[in-house]
Amino acid sequence: MRQRQETTKRVRTAHAAGPALAGIAAVLLAAGLAACQGCHSTPHPGQGGAAAPAPEVGRPTLRLYLVSNLAGALEPCGCTKDQLGGITHAAAWINSERAKAPSSLLVSSGPLFFLDPVLKDDRRDQELAKAETLASSMKLLGLTSFAGGLNDWAGGDAELKTLQDTSGAPMLAVGAGDGPLWKRVTLREINGVRVGFVGVSVVPGALNATVPPEQAVAAGVADLKKQGANILVALVSAGRGEAKRIADVVPDLTAIVVGSEKSEGEGNAAAPPPELVGGVVIAETANHLQSMAVLDLFVRDGSYTFADATGLEEAQKRDELTRRIDELHVKIAAWEQDGKIARADLDARRGDLVKLEAERGALDVRPPPLKGSFFRYTVKEIRESLGSDPAAAAQLAAYYKKVNEHNRVALADRLPVPHRGDQPTFVGVEVCSSCHDDARAVWDKTPHAKAYATLSNQDKQFNLDCVGCHVTGYELPGGSTVTRVDRLKDIQCEVCHGPGSKHALDPQRVKVVVAKPQADACLTCHHAPHVESFDAKAKMEEILGPGHGKPG
Repeated sequence: MRQRQETTKRVRTAHAAGPALAGIAAVLLAAGLAACQGCHSTPHPGQGGAAAPAPEVGRPTLRLYLVSNLAGALEPCGCTKDQLGGITHAAAWINSERAKAPSSLLVSSGPLFFLDPVLKDDRRDQELAKAETLASSMKLLGLTSFAGGLNDWAGGDAELKTLQDTSGAPMLAVGAGDGPLWKRVTLREINGVRVGFVGVSVVPGALNATVPPEQAVAAGVADLKKQGANILVALVSAGRGEAKRIADVVPDLTAIVVGSEKSEGEGNAAAPPPELVGGVVIAETANHLQSMAVLDLFVRDGSYTFADATGLEEAQKRDELTRRIDELHVKIAAWEQDGKIARADLDARRGDLVKLEAERGALDVRPPPLKGSFFRYTVKEIRESLGSDPAAAAQLAAYYKKVNEHNRVALADRLPVPHRGDQPTFVGVEVCSSCHDDARAVWDKTPHAKAYATLSNQDKQFNLDCVGCHVTGYELPGGSTVTRVDRLKDIQCEVCHGPGSKHALDPQRVKVVVAKPQADACLTCHHAPHVESFDAKAKMEEILGPGHGKPG
């Protein structure tokens, strides 16, 4: 699932790595350059060996970029390399694709602007600033319209109106007349094609609950046809089951983009594979912008009935390949950072990744029909390796600076949680080092000793999404707060061993709270979406050394 330029890059890398990998990549490049459509540059399956190239079909008449359940996700934490997600990477990729698909539209279903349906009072200002930054970023990406979820009302009516105005895209809510906060339908003309969008959004207390969504969509489609729509797309924030019922009732639709009614929490979730219900494409991507789907529509002979030139029936095999590819991405990123894996072994695994991606790509590229219109559907993982769009990056940097300065002042008086008189409190690494200088010497060489600097260097040290995993004793009795970190910056001894005041006063009689921390303690911070995969036992070895868990 890689672009031609990515395949070319792999070939160059492979030649530097060695002839065996170069040979693999060269075959892929030859096939990829022949099949220059969509996001994939891979051969047609079932031909054996270096497969015959797919016929040249040129640019799609229309490309639709599809997103599900973005839910306020600007970017993943930077704990590991090349993680899934990131608005700047999505923008960079879309911009890189403009030559291949100049006529394109972006739409979204499911919660868009906020992570949770309810904003906590102490986080409200930061969450609103994040949502407004996301809205500005979506305008850069070219958002056309969206079907909102319950989360999108978290800031109130006025804020939702601001977010729509900033994004330049209306929320669609079929089943009610146009109002100040939503439209029933919208029509866009691009490259001579009129594309009609109808949406099923969550609008608390506003829609007539006695009208089933499928009937409301049918009515919206009828209106769009009267307006001359050639292609009809439904954005449905009501789950996959409801989307399939709509496809049964409204077969005139070309595609349905599926989203959830609401979402909660920062956990990442994979998407089910696409499928066809009759002739309607049911599309759903992974949440938090881990991926985007692409629906390329090739209009021929004036027909707006599209044959499948993708092979969506291979969904199960494609899903299994995607799982293996994701696992290998994570492992390779970890091995590169670790530096202990032999170059030959690492190159071999990169070769495995190239082959797996080629196999998956081959499922997604089939020869088009000799006559008539057709579509191609692909999914693109959004990763750091796609690059960073300067305009989107500038918006993100401005957000971090704004929030940092706001929280520095607004939360300056937030005090640590009080502790009872018999509770130990946090004393900081300098106190611990007075007796444990050997352990301190090990700690100084770990990333934990520089954790706070990684935030302050990016204007994130007062960001409520970040600070808790970069300081010691955060919001614990006698510990730190977002602005009061003083001697508790970084991931110090007491994060793993517990507060040490009583031990420091009488080390012979009072032991530390946790003498031998277990690896699962690391998972308090090292979990998705901060890292895609984390082997706590293996990683724990990296922070041990002579005098700190190992004999001298």
